[in-house]
Amino acid sequence: MKFNQLLLAGAVTFTLAACQQANDSDAKAEPAQAKPASVAKASAALQPTSSERFDIYAEFTLTSDLSHLSDKQKQMVAKLIDASTVMDKLFWQQAYGDKAHLLNSIADPKARRFADINYGPWDRLDGDKPFLSTIEEKPLGAAFYPADMTKDEYEQWRKANQMLIAADPFLESYTMVERDKDGKLVLVPYHQKFASDLAIAAQYLREAAELAENQEFANYLKMRADAITSNQYQASDFAWMDMKTNPVEVVIGPIENYEDQLFGYRTAYESYVLIKDLAWSERLAKFAQFLPELQRGLPVDDAYKAEMPGTDADLNAYDVVYYAGHSNAGSKTIAINLPNDEAVQLAKGTRRLQLKNAMQAKFDKILVPISEQLIAADQRQYITFDAFFANTMFHEVAHGLGIKNTINDNGMVRTALKETASALEEGKADILGLYMITELFNKGEIKEGQLMDNYVTFLAGIFRSVRFGASSAHGKANMVRFNYFKEKGAFSRDEKTGHYRVNFEKMTTAMNDLSNLLLTIQGDGDYAKAKTLLDEKGQISAQLQQDLDTLTKANIPVDITFNQGKAILGIQ
Repeated sequence: MKFNQLLLAGAVTFTLAACQQANDSDAKAEPAQAKPASVAKASAALQPTSSERFDIYAEFTLTSDLSHLSDKQKQMVAKLIDASTVMDKLFWQQAYGDKAHLLNSIADPKARRFADINYGPWDRLDGDKPFLSTIEEKPLGAAFYPADMTKDEYEQWRKANQMLIAADPFLESYTMVERDKDGKLVLVPYHQKFASDLAIAAQYLREAAELAENQEFANYLKMRADAITSNQYQASDFAWMDMKTNPVEVVIGPIENYEDQLFGYRTAYESYVLIKDLAWSERLAKFAQFLPELQRGLPVDDAYKAEMPGTDADLNAYDVVYYAGHSNAGSKTIAINLPNDEAVQLAKGTRRLQLKNAMQAKFDKILVPISEQLIAADQRQYITFDAFFANTMFHEVAHGLGIKNTINDNGMVRTALKETASALEEGKADILGLYMITELFNKGEIKEGQLMDNYVTFLAGIFRSVRFGASSAHGKANMVRFNYFKEKGAFSRDEKTGHYRVNFEKMTTAMNDLSNLLLTIQGDGDYAKAKTLLDEKGQISAQLQQDLDTLTKANIPVDITFNQGKAILGIQ
């Protein structure tokens, strides 16, 4: 029996040591419940080490016009929110451990609220620094791995089991690593580890399916319910790609791997509940058709763009009415590009979901105030919401460009680049998003505004995202791009005013050069070069830190946090 079939059967937990001797062994090892180091250190009276960052999030209420939905559809939205709350609970366990134990140990209400926003005692937008007394540094592997496990210990197992890993590309995506009673490492599939909670979430999804008036959406919900209780997600990902007309959307399950900063292998639970914006979605529909042409025109050698992205992809805009789990932790996602399964991407492309109301909140509350502080006065006219929307949207589209498999038999890009993969991928998507916008403007396919809007808004966006810090893949990617652009003269800084000015021609050249560099590193699967790039250019200089401090002094929020839920939407 294949390893992934055994996982599906839910009948076995594999010790990593045993896998080296017998890949088809079905002897069960009882896992010990590993306690994250952070939980062990939590006491009954955790005190904040500082309160200066407790107000860095601006509150925003998530709502949407539901008047076009039927009563059954509104009930369905309520069920999807119920399922999402389960994802929130599971993400707490993956990111930290016992939520109630931590929050009950914090007397200060603002510190408790900050811990809730961060899903733990570490400031996600300040390099994951602990903000409570007696709390140690956050483990790079969060709670996915035993606290005492070394990186080398796990690497040695992977090295001895390459055939096993190659046989099941999702082996490491949907398993926790723990120790058994003898101290040996064991893999525990998510659908076993979280079986009782996942059964509840699956039931909510099946009840939502019974209320769905769109048959494709109903089928997807049933398949997703099966997926979260079996660890087999590909079929539901294919089904999700075929949905085109449903007015309500849910993205749910273990999806992104950013929380695993030790290797970037393991996925975290999250959820979004979304209401489709029909008018804006119609505006975006035409752009997916240009993906193959844009892929062929990438500024890199042919070998690094040989894969063709799927063309059965779509772009749509939504109001998000509920975030849960990883998507709600620290900085909030404003656009989605899924699924992450490379096989589905190559066959079908991806779906790009733009979260318009959350995007508008960040533009109004953060980006515009940043531009008033740091962008040259005569270039502030180029800061527009349409440009911010387009830059964000084409970032997500650009995830589909480049290649998913290395060109030199180093395997998949995301595994070859290990923990650097996420930052490299986010950097690639940012820079290729601007490349795509430039090309579409030159072709006359984008007619709103002017290209300078996108360039200046892009620069202001770097300042916004750099504030997410080194623990964020997006933040580190923006640091690399800022320093690279600075070296290439893509912008200049007025020493008297502290204002930045875009140099259009040099920024275009820097955009193409950085695109070439990132695509080449990915295609080669060059971990050493990726790590060097991030180490050397993924740093905030003293001058940039001084400018970011200006934003803090001006009380400009770093990100947003939500008031959300069924009561706000007026549903039960």
